[in-house]
Amino acid sequence: MGSRIGYFAKRTVMLVATLVIATYITILIANAGGLIDEIIISQLRYDITSNLARMPGWGQLPEAEKTAMIEERLESAIRAKGLDRPFIERTFLYLRDALTLSLGRALFLTSASGSKQVSVIILERLPQTVLLFTTGTILYSILGLFIGLQMARRPGGVFDKVASFFAVVTQVIPPWFFGILFLLSFAFYIRIFPFGGMVSVPAPRDPFQKFLDILYHMALPLFTWIFSLVGSWAYVTRNLVVQIAEDDYVIAAKAKGLPESLIMRRYILRPALPPIITSVALAVISSWQGAIITETVFNWPGLGSLFYAAIATLDAPIIIGLTVVYAYLLVATVLILEILYGVMDPRIRTGG
Repeated sequence: MGSRIGYFAKRTVMLVATLVIATYITILIANAGGLIDEIIISQLRYDITSNLARMPGWGQLPEAEKTAMIEERLESAIRAKGLDRPFIERTFLYLRDALTLSLGRALFLTSASGSKQVSVIILERLPQTVLLFTTGTILYSILGLFIGLQMARRPGGVFDKVASFFAVVTQVIPPWFFGILFLLSFAFYIRIFPFGGMVSVPAPRDPFQKFLDILYHMALPLFTWIFSLVGSWAYVTRNLVVQIAEDDYVIAAKAKGLPESLIMRRYILRPALPPIITSVALAVISSWQGAIITETVFNWPGLGSLFYAAIATLDAPIIIGLTVVYAYLLVATVLILEILYGVMDPRIRTGG
């Protein structure tokens, strides 16, 4: 029991350290030219100017007096924020804010409600990405698992060769290319799907009709995501099953005359379960990151299109915020996987 707790504690410390180091490196890169400093100072100046503009009689003051009041308050705010401290010390202040998700205000982008708070903007987009890409990843994982098992039944057979060829083709071609191809085919020429977006404009008022409308808009990008990735997942499953099927204990089970279904379930799928769970969990997180171009192609209002817009407008607070959120999700996922591995594989409980 103690060795198990010690192992998980060690892994947790390593993951947290990785998160901190990765976030700090991101901040160093983003602030190499003082970009973050300029962003914060511009935000402070905007807030101070907005507050002073609401003061009675502000409009009647001379411009020189207005400027002096703004600069005086700005200097006080800069000292309060620690922006007058050395560069390295400031980066650690930014690291503290990033790790506590105090992400500040965006430079150019806003939420649908008009908020410029980075946390509000990200949380507004997160459900759309989860809806599309988590659903797609789970579906192509299940379908790919089934196809991979069928391929592994007769390695080198006709079905195995055809599915392997499909896997190679879809692995080489990126999902966004299929997205453009399917948009041209099914939205422009055949006109059975919309060109993009998540809901019609204006949106249906009836909740059930709106739900159906979202599914209608979601169908083509979902199909694109599954089509482009199910082949590679099936091929990975196929290779894993074929490799395990050649182990001595599986050959011995076959020699005993055990039913094929029992061998597949107990002797092949059970040892294959940990890497399969790992692949699915990491695929879900990576799909949120890999959705940048795909969401942009389909005009899907998720984190991917938000990342693309932030890069296009050099909105550094959004970029850093998304990077930190992705890092948190990845570390949390890996930590959960470590716990599951400890339950499924006794060797991991002692770190052996």
